[in-house]
Amino acid sequence: MIAERALKWPVVLGAICALIAVMAGAFGAHGLRHIVDARGLEVFQTAVTYQMYHALGLILVGLLAATGLSQRLLGIGAGFFFAGIVLFSGSLYLIVLTDIRGIGPITPLGGVCFMVGWILLAVAALRR
Repeated sequence: MIAERALKWPVVLGAICALIAVMAGAFGAHGLRHIVDARGLEVFQTAVTYQMYHALGLILVGLLAATGLSQRLLGIGAGFFFAGIVLFSGSLYLIVLTDIRGIGPITPLGGVCFMVGWILLAVAALRR
């Protein structure tokens, strides 16, 4: 069966990350409104948005494994997507919630992880 060849862990992880993104979005919209300034809300929303996009990317990677694309490349790509969520979105959440600016240099590393994940997805598709 095709579904049996899907990578399960990216789908599960993607679903959990999407759930957390929805919860974080609701918290940002309702809980942070009177706590942080407009720029803080904007940064928090950026973290939520990128987390959701890449949670969906994780799910996509897991499902694409059933199409015969390289599970190795897809699995590594999924790892980069998850690392990007942790580093990019996680650092932005921490900056807004703690006002610790020293972790700002971590954010671009997460962005690089996102890019590598998408490159690996493209390479997996091209090698098919």
